[in-house]
Amino acid sequence: MDTVLDTAQPIRFYRPDYHVKTPEMRSPEYVQMSTAAAITLGLVAGKMHRTACTHCLNLLVTYPEGCRANCAYCGLARHREEARDYADRNFIRVDWPTARYDEVIQRVKAGADRGQFQRMCISMITHPNSNADTFVLLEKWVKNVPQIPVSILSNPTTLEKDDLIRMRDMGADIFTVALDAVTPEIFERTRGKGVDSPHKFEHYWRAIEWAAEVYGPEKFGAHLICGMGETEREILEVAQKIRDLGGHNHMFAFFPERGSLMEEWPPVDRGQWRRVQLARYIIDYAGGNFRDMLFDEQGRVIDFGIAEDKLEALINAGTPFRTSGCPGKDDDVSACNRPYGDSSPTDILSFPFALKRRDVAKVRRQMMGENVKAGL
Repeated sequence: MDTVLDTAQPIRFYRPDYHVKTPEMRSPEYVQMSTAAAITLGLVAGKMHRTACTHCLNLLVTYPEGCRANCAYCGLARHREEARDYADRNFIRVDWPTARYDEVIQRVKAGADRGQFQRMCISMITHPNSNADTFVLLEKWVKNVPQIPVSILSNPTTLEKDDLIRMRDMGADIFTVALDAVTPEIFERTRGKGVDSPHKFEHYWRAIEWAAEVYGPEKFGAHLICGMGETEREILEVAQKIRDLGGHNHMFAFFPERGSLMEEWPPVDRGQWRRVQLARYIIDYAGGNFRDMLFDEQGRVIDFGIAEDKLEALINAGTPFRTSGCPGKDDDVSACNRPYGDSSPTDILSFPFALKRRDVAKVRRQMMGENVKAGL
């Protein structure tokens, strides 16, 4: 079995010239990237379980003083600043190594003929320089690697509508909003005043509406986290609203981030997650609608609102249970496969590869309410 970097310890580059002191690593000269992206670029030694690479180059603006927000579930939250150097903190379960942006671009260009990357994503954080540096990174990418489209994972707290227009005009292909918490109450408790953080639900929703207007259908999306206290009905109702606007939903399974304020919160129930994955896919890609689905008293899906033979075909294909994100070459399979960003390789929640028959069988058991152990 392939090994995967699945550790709480900071990952260091294996080349001596990449050991840069943290205070010097600042965007736009430097960017952080997911471990999967670093492995794919050859900057970090390692292999990923059952997948050769990630097809999306996930980049993150970075500053020694870090993100100024304090989201309860996030590894980059402000409250962790005493615990660990910012550039060494884990985020969505994995470490995010730092490299010079020019070096990243050169490596991508050198490997362009291999078609490793189908998309690049610039992730913003809450920082006074994040907006300006995002424009710098976007401009340089479009100039040097125009054949690989760019997504923006935005920070609505610091953006105005004109910023979205400018990003679009500069070449950003897709605009996304990490709404994450799907009800105003959960948002306030985990991302707003409840944790002394500056984000507001209405600002995030306003950014989604701006994106629908500025970028148009199929060119914007939202991140939604399943398992933060919402019901299946609540998260799918939001997914339908986003789809009605013309966008797509990028689902994440809640997994407690070590060192976050929610590190003791339980991971998402497997049955809940599988039902939401399936229903989201039906809403986004299979012509279904939340309004045709039925829910029990606890808000759990009991009828997906489509014909049984069509439902069975979707489950057997396994596609609804793959990682959801911005598209690559296939419209219904994400280029952003985020290997093991919300689970370990021993109990995969978002599959970063096509499912085999044994994977589908396990998913079926989980969907029926069994928290299946690895290997069964």
